[in-house]
Amino acid sequence: MPHVVCAYGEVGHEALAELLDLGADVGLVVTHRDSPGEKIWFRSVEALARSAGVPVVAPDDVNGDAALAAIAAVRPDFLFSFYYRLMMKPRVLAVATRGALNLHGSYLPRYRGRAPVNWVLVNGETETGVTLHEMDEKPDHGAIVAQRRIPIARDDTALSLTRRLAAEARILLRDVYPRLVDGTAPRTEQDHGAATYFGGRKPADGRIDWCRPAESIRNLVRAVTEPWPGAFTTLGGRKVLIWWAEAWPGAAAGAAPGTIVPDPTGGGALLVATGDGVLEIRNVTWADGVPMHDPAREDATSTGGPAREDATSTGGPAREDATSTGGPAREDATSTGGPAREDATSTGGPAREDASSSGPAWARAAGLAPGARFATDTNNG
Repeated sequence: MPHVVCAYGEVGHEALAELLDLGADVGLVVTHRDSPGEKIWFRSVEALARSAGVPVVAPDDVNGDAALAAIAAVRPDFLFSFYYRLMMKPRVLAVATRGALNLHGSYLPRYRGRAPVNWVLVNGETETGVTLHEMDEKPDHGAIVAQRRIPIARDDTALSLTRRLAAEARILLRDVYPRLVDGTAPRTEQDHGAATYFGGRKPADGRIDWCRPAESIRNLVRAVTEPWPGAFTTLGGRKVLIWWAEAWPGAAAGAAPGTIVPDPTGGGALLVATGDGVLEIRNVTWADGVPMHDPAREDATSTGGPAREDATSTGGPAREDATSTGGPAREDATSTGGPAREDATSTGGPAREDASSSGPAWARAAGLAPGARFATDTNNG
C-alpha cells in the first residue's frame, strides 16, 4: 500500500530521499510553501518529490477538509511526518491504517517540542539524537519505534548539527523501514517522567545577556549563527550581531559584564567581560550591514566558525523553531545573513597586523575599544 509523507526542510528532504531510495511506494507528499521572509538554505522537498513523479500538495491547513480528502484518497498504510511544521489532528492520523509516525530531532523523551537542534546547543548538551515515534494528540509523546544517538562536537552549530541529524535520519530509516513493512518494528513507550519540553524560539531570543557565563554566551552564539538570525547585543543603542565567539578562562578583574577589556596577551583579541570568564568575539557585524573594517583591506578575514563555509542564503531569517511538533514558525525579525555577512570581520589571521592589548584597529575604529560597554539590560533593544 502507498504511504503519505509530510515533510519539509533539510531533514525532511533527506528522509524522503531515503524512503524513495528504499523503493517505498510514496503516493503523496504534503509539504509547505516557502515563506517569503525566510532564509531557504535547505533543499526542496517539493522538487525532490516532483522529480520522482510523486504528487505534491502544500495546504495551508493540513487538518482541513481538503487536505484530509487528499490524504484519504491515497488510502495510505503509513503516514510519515519528517520535520513537517504542523501538528496533525487525530482524524488525519487515523487515515493511516498501520500507523502515523513522526521523526523528531532529539533523543526522546528529552527535548520534546520545538527547535530541539537550537536548544541542545544553547544548553551546552554533548549529545542529542533522532527519534522515530508514533504520533498521538500530544507533541513527541507517542511510543518510540527507533532512535539513534548523536554526539555534539564543541564547534557544532545549528547548521552542522542539522545536517548530521539528516544523515542519521537516513541511517535510521534504512534500518527500521523494512521492519515497519513486515510488521516487526518495535514500539516502546516513552518514560514520560524523564521528558523535557522546550517551546519555539524567535530572533529576539538571540539577545546576549552579558551577566551569563562566557561559555553559556558562546553556546548561544553557535546555536543561532548563520543561517539563523544570529546572537546580538547593542552598543550605544546600535545593534551588533555576533556570529562566532570563544570563551576564555579567567576573569576580567574589576570589569562589569559587557565591558570590552584589554587582551592580557597583547595579541589583539576583542575580549568582553561576562558574568563568569571572558568572551573573545571573533566574527561580528553591525545589524544594518555596515562593515566594522575598512573594505579596502582585503586581508580582513573571518574565523566565524564552521557554519560560515556551508550556509547559503536567499535572504531573510532562518526559522529556529520549525519542527514537526508545532504550528508554523513565527519570526518577524530580519536577519543580516547573506550580503551583510560579506562584511563580517575577524580578530584572527592577517588582519591582526595592528593587534595590541587594546584590540585590533578596526574594532577601535568601530567603538569596540577597551572600556566600551555593550548593553546588559535584556529589555533594552
